[in-house]
Amino acid sequence: NSRTLPPVTRGEFHSFVAASLPTYPELAASLTGPLEACKGDLAFTIWHEWCAARQHVIESCLRQQGLETKLLSIVGSPLQASEAGKAADEVGYSEALQEERHAFALEGEMAETLWDTPAESITGATAKLHAVVTKWQPSLISDEYPWPQIRSVIADLLKIDVEMSFSQSGAAT
Repeated sequence: NSRTLPPVTRGEFHSFVAASLPTYPELAASLTGPLEACKGDLAFTIWHEWCAARQHVIESCLRQQGLETKLLSIVGSPLQASEAGKAADEVGYSEALQEERHAFALEGEMAETLWDTPAESITGATAKLHAVVTKWQPSLISDEYPWPQIRSVIADLLKIDVEMSFSQSGAAT
């Protein structure tokens, strides 16, 4: 993968993760601050790459769905397999479907790499939990066990990380 990712500060990470925890909206405001990046934690770096792969999955899926809608409006009714395939190629649906499959495969590989990489900080562990929640919970506000509990643990870890960062930098907590 030759894509260069922009650096992420710990404050940006906290804001991003907190924003994905809709049951803890007050958390986002308290977790923004000019904190240093977690450069030494490979899990955090891989999480950042996984986020880019995840975003590509979302974009590919939306593109494929849009072209599928366009294809169905053109076709209108069931066609012979050869006619449907020709129409799919004309609107770019076949290519979009292949791109979506590739994006899912890459995101899956990145997720497996993330799960296999030991976290070396609270931020790294939080990043891994965030990826689990983002990838597997049925919806952002799912009340099904164990999603609210995991979101609660993530919120706790973010708070602890902020408190530790402030105390290490000499700032008042």
